[in-house]
Amino acid sequence: MKSIHTFILFYVLGLFVSIGFAQQTYFPERGNWEEKNPSEFNINTTKLSDAIQYAKANEYSGSKDLRQAILKGFEREPYHQILGPTKKRGAPAGLILKDGYIIAKWGDIDRVDMTFSVTKSYLSTMAGLAIDQNLISSVDDFAYKYIWDHTYDGNHNKKISWRHLLTQSSDWSGQLWGGYDWADRPPKDGGIDDWKFRKLNEPGTVFEYNDVRVNVLSYSLLNIWRKPLPHILKEKIMDPIGSSTTWRWYGYDNSWVNIDGIQMQSVSGGGHSGGGLFINTIDHARFGLLFMNNGKWKNQQLISENWITEATKPSKANANYGFMWWLNQKGSRHWEGLPEHLFYAAGFGGNFIVIDQKQNLVIVTRWLEPSQIDEFVTKVYEAF
Repeated sequence: MKSIHTFILFYVLGLFVSIGFAQQTYFPERGNWEEKNPSEFNINTTKLSDAIQYAKANEYSGSKDLRQAILKGFEREPYHQILGPTKKRGAPAGLILKDGYIIAKWGDIDRVDMTFSVTKSYLSTMAGLAIDQNLISSVDDFAYKYIWDHTYDGNHNKKISWRHLLTQSSDWSGQLWGGYDWADRPPKDGGIDDWKFRKLNEPGTVFEYNDVRVNVLSYSLLNIWRKPLPHILKEKIMDPIGSSTTWRWYGYDNSWVNIDGIQMQSVSGGGHSGGGLFINTIDHARFGLLFMNNGKWKNQQLISENWITEATKPSKANANYGFMWWLNQKGSRHWEGLPEHLFYAAGFGGNFIVIDQKQNLVIVTRWLEPSQIDEFVTKVYEAF
């Protein structure tokens, strides 16, 4: 009997200790974010400072005039042009969160800048919300069953599901807002005839980073929501997490469409041709914190945990890519020596939101030379 009582005592004590010492995530109010010294989390402050200095010292090498940087970066694309707004960028900036608290920051974290393909992770969230609200029954439904205009005409395009669009494996064929799918990041070999008359890949089998097809997803989601996607993002995500009012999400000059008699802009999923999300570092960190906490902000589940699980699973066509989130799995884009459970948003010019749900860690960095991201993140982890 004594042994049973002892077992119960230790069980209750263990439960008490586990509850008492469980990680408690802090969620900041709008306009106010508590900071803590890294040493409070047994983090080596010297090594963390070294990591920050590394980020500052390895600034993105492209022009601060992002219009010029875009034109230079995509100069080999036929017919490429700037169709949406651009903005000159700031200097390197970033934030590191532990358990929701700011433990490090550098640069002008209030400055609104272009964020390029980090926008894609916000765009996929619009699809997740549509799934949560049953506006889309399943990611494996064919898109043409929801979008009945000419977007998905033809035997090939009719095979495209929402999953294919989200994993950039649709091989959608066509033209949108003046952009040809085959002219967007074309292969290194060949010329226009080779690209234009290529053999189409079965949807879901081949990964190809392609902004025209991403914009097809955005246009399709606009038709599903029947409201501008920035309104949905603001109402469902950014206001509840206490973001600022300074962010903007743009499309192109020619991407206006008529929905229910109202002109709405179909926003772009990146800044490849201008546009996309313009946002500050702090708002990125709030968005990252939401995903770190499996879609829950304080006591409110803003996006389902199931969606985040699905969005961060390796896709059939690319083990390093989920639903517009990059994954640190073994593959062509693996950060050697860093946890494989990491997932992150990434954009042109060195914009990143890195999320580690097991460490309760969020890292946001802006204008870091893209080739140095794994070394920078490694230095951050060396401080833990």
